[in-house]
Amino acid sequence: MKKRTKKWLAAAGIVVALLVSVDVGGSFYFYHVAIERAPKYFLLSSPDLGSRPAAAGFNVDGKAWIDSHPYQEMELTSDDGLKLRGYYWHAPAPTKKTVIIAHGYAGKGKDMGIYAAFYHDKLGYNVLIPDDRGHGESEGDYIGFGWPDRKDYVKWIDLMIGKVGTDAEIVLHGVSMGGATVLMTSGERLPTNVKAVVADCGYTSVEDQLSYQLDRMYHLPSFPIVQSTSLLTKMRAGYGFAEASALEQVRRTKLPVLFIHGDADTFVPFEMAGELYDAAGGEKELFVVPKARHGKAYQTNPTGYESRVTAFIAKYIQT
Repeated sequence: MKKRTKKWLAAAGIVVALLVSVDVGGSFYFYHVAIERAPKYFLLSSPDLGSRPAAAGFNVDGKAWIDSHPYQEMELTSDDGLKLRGYYWHAPAPTKKTVIIAHGYAGKGKDMGIYAAFYHDKLGYNVLIPDDRGHGESEGDYIGFGWPDRKDYVKWIDLMIGKVGTDAEIVLHGVSMGGATVLMTSGERLPTNVKAVVADCGYTSVEDQLSYQLDRMYHLPSFPIVQSTSLLTKMRAGYGFAEASALEQVRRTKLPVLFIHGDADTFVPFEMAGELYDAAGGEKELFVVPKARHGKAYQTNPTGYESRVTAFIAKYIQT
C-alpha cells in the first residue's frame, strides 16, 4: 500500500509539474503575442478583422489626409518616464473646440486620418492624435490596452488645455483599444474642459477581451493562462488584466458617452457595447451600425456616423 501511495504521489507530482510548466510556458507565449511590443502578425489572418473594399478606400483617404496636412509634433513624459509622441493640427479657424483621438491595438496615431479629417475639416476642431505607449514613435516595451494609457491621456488633456487655453472644450474619441482607452480615461478625475466621450467598439475589460480571444483564436479556456499572463504582465508592465476595466471606469464617470458598435463585430463582441452602456453613470447614447465589422462603423455608414457624432457632441460643446 505504501509503495502504491508513493507511486501515486510521484505520478501526481509529475502531472502537476507538467501542468505548471505548460501554464508558465503558455503565459510567456501569450505575453509575447498580446502584450509585448512586437509585430502582431496574427492580426493579418484574423477572420474577425476582414476588410471591405470601401473600408480600404477610407484608409487610403485617411493616409492622404495625414500626408497633405502639416502637423506639429507634440511630446510629453509619462509618470513612469516614457517619452510619448503626439500629432497636432490647428483648426482651420481659431477655436477652443478640441478632440483627442485614440488609436487601436498595434496601430499608431497616423492611422486615424479619417477621424482627424472629419473633426478638423467638417467640424472645425483642433485635433490631437497621440501614439500610445508601445506604439508608433512613442517609447515603451509593452501594450497597455488602455489602462496605463489612461494616465497618459490625462497628461495629453492637460497639455491641450495649456496649448489651446483654459477655456478649451475637449472631446475624447477612440476606436477599438482606443475606445476602451477613452472609457478608462473617463473614470479618472478630469478637468471640466472634457465635455464628452465617443467610444467606438471598445471592450469591457482587458481580462474579458483576452479571455474571449484565447477561446476565439486557440479554442482554449481562459483559466489558468489569462490569470498567469496577468500576473506576468503585472510584474513586467505594472498592471493586471482584471483591474484594467473600462466597465468599472464608466460606472464612475459622469461624462456623457456615445457608445458606437457594429452588430457584426466578432473581434470585440457586440454584446460588450450593451454591458458598457448599461454601466455608464452619466448621460449616454448607443449607436448600433448594422453589418459593421470591428472598427468599421464609420466606413460602413459614414453619413450616419458623422450625423450621430455631430449631434451628440453639439449638446455639450458650446464654442
